[in-house]
Order: sequence, then structure tokens, then C-alpha cells
Amino acid sequence: MAQAAWQDPVPLALDTAPVPAYGSGSLADLLPTLAAGQGVEGLTATIGELTPADRNCVFLIDGLGWEQIKAHPDEAPFLHSLLPTSLGNTGRPITAGFPSTTATSLASVGTGLPPGEHGLPGYTVRNPETGALMNQLRWKPFTAPKVWQPYPTVFRLADAAGVHTAQVSSPDFEQTPLTKVALSGGSFLGRLSGEDRMDVAAQRLAAGDRSLVYTYYSEVDGKGHRFGVDSDAWRGQLMYVDGLAQRLAEQLPPRSALYITADHGMIDIPFDERSRIDFDEDWELRAGVALLGGEGRARHVYAVPGAQGDVLAVWREVLGEQFWVASRDEAIAAGWFGPTIDERVYGRIGDVVAAAHDDVVITASVNEPHESAMVGMHGSLTPVEQLVPLLEVRS
Repeated sequence: MAQAAWQDPVPLALDTAPVPAYGSGSLADLLPTLAAGQGVEGLTATIGELTPADRNCVFLIDGLGWEQIKAHPDEAPFLHSLLPTSLGNTGRPITAGFPSTTATSLASVGTGLPPGEHGLPGYTVRNPETGALMNQLRWKPFTAPKVWQPYPTVFRLADAAGVHTAQVSSPDFEQTPLTKVALSGGSFLGRLSGEDRMDVAAQRLAAGDRSLVYTYYSEVDGKGHRFGVDSDAWRGQLMYVDGLAQRLAEQLPPRSALYITADHGMIDIPFDERSRIDFDEDWELRAGVALLGGEGRARHVYAVPGAQGDVLAVWREVLGEQFWVASRDEAIAAGWFGPTIDERVYGRIGDVVAAAHDDVVITASVNEPHESAMVGMHGSLTPVEQLVPLLEVRS
């Protein structure tokens, strides 16, 4: 049973949950701001302090939050040098969006839309058409990409407007549905090594009078999940990616701006009974639940018909000290998924949405053995997960 059930908990007020800065300082605002500054019509620059550049490059480091960079000046001297200082650096944090997870964030980056519009509001969510859980990172079970996410990416809009547009990433990602719905448009250039990606990104920047280039590195996130952000393996990856960022910055062609960002931060969760609540072993939390979606720190809970109110009451009673627990409509009204929700997205959001406040996760040891064994986690609304860097280098 869940730890807090007998402790007479006081539920967290939903208005204490920090809401992502949609429309002014979130990942969804970055590419529209850059492309609008390059003259792409139909897009608005909502991050006002970014000076337009003819050539823009976004380097997204998976899993490297703002708080992690601040805490590791020795391992990331170059990135740390871009934080705000008296020297006039303009580096600042922006918010990932909710949930703070890769599929959701990459869709926000590429489409320039918040989750409630692009429609990837979690790691796994229910497909209202089939009633089954869909993993939006691995795209299983397969769903027609353009039906699931019909909006054009900013890359496609920029390419159509004559901006030289490219994505430089792992060759494995070129044909994935997630790439097609979130990051496609212009040229995709697959490169295995991080060094090659930085070099090719710089070359593609120089190839056009107006250029928009995206590049990506994933292994900081991978080591964090497996070993934790307090591990030597993670620190080694941070040192490596710090060198990659510097390598790219030193190759910027004239009239360029490089923006280094991430899709989410990460937090290590202890392996103890209080910190890891196993849904598959907890009869209270399972009662009335048809499907458990999302991930450990950002759960979508789908109730059996007629049980929505009871499930909300139980989850709030059992978990309310450690999680913000909201009904679907409460989470939407609070702005967690953005200012508006497309009709096709409404049913993908859980009847109950639970976002972790404390250092705690809801695992599912039987149905999610791999995810349940991870050390580093993310997904919720806390600053360590939500705040991602927006670091700038200009030439």
C-alpha cells in the first residue's frame, strides 16, 4: 500500500504547481521566435529578448536541465561560461512544458506548439480511437503520424519560405514517426558521432544566407536514466557534450546564433518504499483504473467508465502530499498542457493527472519493468525537471 495513506495528508493545492511559460518562455516558443526573425510569415517572436540572426542553430542536449549545468561548473566549463554573469551573457532558463519528457518536448520544439495542440501530451497516452495506450516515443502501436499530429513543423514552414533548413542527428532517427511529426522539413543528415554532427551542423549553417539548423545528442539522458545524475558515468557524458558544444560554437559562420537547450532536466529517485510507489502492488491506487499511462513522475490515469470521481478522490487522498493530483479538466484549466486544447487531444489526457512534487515516483514493476528500474527520472512540473537552458553564442 502507498506510504501516505495513514498519515492524514493535506493535499497540495493545484495553484501551487508552477505552470510552464507557454507563449513567452517555453520550448514551444523557441523556433517560432527564431524563424520569425528570419522573415518566415505566420510565426511570432514571443521570446522578446532574442536578437534576430540570419543563421540560427539549435543544439538540443537530451536530459541536461538548467539546474544540472549550474551544479557542475567543473565538468561543463564551456556551458557554465554561458550562464548569466556580469560580462553580459544572456543565458537564461526556459520551461520544457508538461510533461517534461522527450516526446512531448521534441514535438513542442519542432511544431512551435504546446502539448495541448500538437497532441503528444505524455510518454504513453490513451488513443481515444482504439482505447489502447500508445507509446509516443517509440510510436507503438503504430498510428498514422499525420493523423496523430497534423500541424506543419516550423522547419517545413521555414523551408517553404526559402530558409536553408536541416536536422543533423543519429541516422537511426531519420525515418521514425516522431521525427516525421516533430522535426521534419528540409534536409536530414544522419551522423553517428557527436563530433561529426557538430561539424556538419556548422557546414549547413554556412550553406545558406538564411539557415535554420537543428542538432541533437541523447546520451546525457541515457546515462542519467541508467546511473543517475550523481554518477561518474553521467558526469563523463556532461564533460563530453560540453566539448561538443564548444566545438560547434568555434565553427559558427558569420551572422550566426547558436542556442543550446534541452528537452527536460532530471532527478535521481532513491530505491526505497517511500520514494517508489508500485502501482502494480497497490490495490488502493489500482481500484477503478483501466489504464496507467505517462511515466513515474507524470501519470495519466484512465478510469473505468463511471469511476472517474472515485479514482480522483483516492489518488488525491493517498498521494496528495507528494503529488499535484488533478482531474483532466482541472489540469487543462490550470494551463498544464497549454492555453488551449485541441478536441482530438482532450481524450488523450488522463481522467486523473498526477505530477510529482517530492522526490517520488509511481512505478509499475510488472507492466513497466525497464522504466521502473531507472535511477534518473523526469516528467513533472518541478524546477529541476522543467527548467532547461537557453544558452546563446553569436558570431
